[in-house]
Amino acid sequence: MASLVFSHMALNCKDMTAIERFYTKYFGFKRARLIPLGGTKIVFLKCGTMYLELFDAEGTPPAEAPTADGYHFLGWRHIAFQVDNVDAKLAELGADAKIALGPLDFGDFIPGWRTVWITDPEGNIVEISQGYTDQDNPPALT
Repeated sequence: MASLVFSHMALNCKDMTAIERFYTKYFGFKRARLIPLGGTKIVFLKCGTMYLELFDAEGTPPAEAPTADGYHFLGWRHIAFQVDNVDAKLAELGADAKIALGPLDFGDFIPGWRTVWITDPEGNIVEISQGYTDQDNPPALT
């Protein structure tokens, strides 16, 4: 298999400035590139080796805004970030922490695993999780 590195997620935005402010302020992204395209633009935000690629939204959404942990129909459910402490991250977010679900304790599965789902300024679901660890020797795909 050829070398593979996760690159980016693309996000269509009604208010690209509000989305950029949210992800740079609370999740450590920084603007990496701006590509002007006539009357529109593409903005690349970078955190570590991951990018968010922001586009101007076109048209009307096919469904109501997602709730809880995201849409349950076919497609991407949410974006997620690992933090050291969910409560500290919520405190940092302050009034911008629009909780969609949780915080929930998943300590029965993994000791110390806690998660909360919030919405970004446009209603996209963002998971904030602490304490997740991989399983030792997970069952192989059959």
